[in-house]
Amino acid sequence: MWTLITCPRTLFVMKNITLALDEETLEAGRTYASRHGTTLNALVRQLLVQTVVADGEAAVAEMFRLMDAHPGNSNGRGWTREELYDR
Repeated sequence: MWTLITCPRTLFVMKNITLALDEETLEAGRTYASRHGTTLNALVRQLLVQTVVADGEAAVAEMFRLMDAHPGNSNGRGWTREELYDR
C-alpha cells in the first residue's frame, strides 16, 4: 500500500511498514501523539527522520573534523579549473 503526501511543488510517495510493539508502548504512543495533536504514524515518521538526519549531520561533522585535523600538503602546487575537471 502507498500513501501520497503532497506539499507545494513536491509529491512524496511513502511506503507502509509494519511495526511490532507491546500493548503498553502502543497505548502510551497513541496517548502522547494525541496530546500533541498528531497521530502515532506521524510521530514515528518524525522521530525516524530526526534520528536519520541527526546521524547524517554527525557524519558530516566528523568528516570536517578529520579534514581540519589533517590539512594535507600540496607542496605549493595549485591546479587550474580545467585540471580539476579533466576526465
